[in-house]
Amino acid sequence: MTLKAPFPWFGGKSRVAADVWPRFGAVSNYLEPFAGSLAVLLAAPKGERTETVNDKDGFVCNFWRSVAAAPDEVAAYADQPIFESDLHARHAWLLSERETLTARLEGNPDYFDAKIAGVWLWGISTWIGSGWCSGTGSWVQENGLLVQTGRGRGISRQLPAIGVTGGGIHKTGLRGGIADYMRALRDRLRYVRVCCGDWSRILGPSVTYNLNGGNNCLTGIFLDPPYSEDADRHDGLYAVDDHSIAGRVREWAIANGSNPLLRIALCGYAGEHSMPGDWECLQWKANGGYGSQAANQARENAAKERIWFSPHCVKPEPDLFSLAAERECALLA
Repeated sequence: MTLKAPFPWFGGKSRVAADVWPRFGAVSNYLEPFAGSLAVLLAAPKGERTETVNDKDGFVCNFWRSVAAAPDEVAAYADQPIFESDLHARHAWLLSERETLTARLEGNPDYFDAKIAGVWLWGISTWIGSGWCSGTGSWVQENGLLVQTGRGRGISRQLPAIGVTGGGIHKTGLRGGIADYMRALRDRLRYVRVCCGDWSRILGPSVTYNLNGGNNCLTGIFLDPPYSEDADRHDGLYAVDDHSIAGRVREWAIANGSNPLLRIALCGYAGEHSMPGDWECLQWKANGGYGSQAANQARENAAKERIWFSPHCVKPEPDLFSLAAERECALLA
């Protein structure tokens, strides 16, 4: 069963997932070190494979762990109407939980917080644009009041998503069926291993081509790191230091791209990555992202998305359209 990603995510890959899996082919092992909304995993074709995902963000990992353990509770906390005052209050409360959340997840393999997961899901679905739980706003909770401090270590205040009919958690067509959807996600995640930490921890030989000590495991790896500063895309989801991750991820991909047991997809932006000539460059168009209301810039940005596939990925059948797109991608990459 193919499922939609459960929440909007800056740079999400839902629209291009169908182009990724044919290039991976029938891999027996799949890794997603920057999980986010798991759009690519959820679009995977039927088949037996080991699946491992990871994300540094404690809110993301707690959401997936909570869905796997208590989908009905997550659904109950998420299935709430859109109230602007609730958006600010819950945002501030989540931020107060952020500092220790990852440590709690790492300190106890059985830990999860379904309330945090459901409120976070409700909020990120109700929020407009980037910056959800980023801690970059100037409003904080003090003595039960939301006050403005002038310091950028709190939340920002803005209208919720009321510009479309059925906004918020219900905009994905889940009205009346959120609990069923969460149970479907739980079933899909039954055998997925969810890690919380640095991306490189799940890319060693023992987790990739040497899984189970066999040294012959065909592995698909989907790398979707935060945009680097070279991409000139500010998302508000990551700390400044995280934008240097893209360069390290590119170095890892190039160093391991010649391994015939690895099929690697590296996501990025036009001009962000300079890859070897034997990597295929796929140009694709996103939906305009969170900033779709700013039509001109959003459309321009959406057309700059790229995915580079390592030499041992499955080559699609060439046609005139794909050859022209590949030439254009090479010129603009």
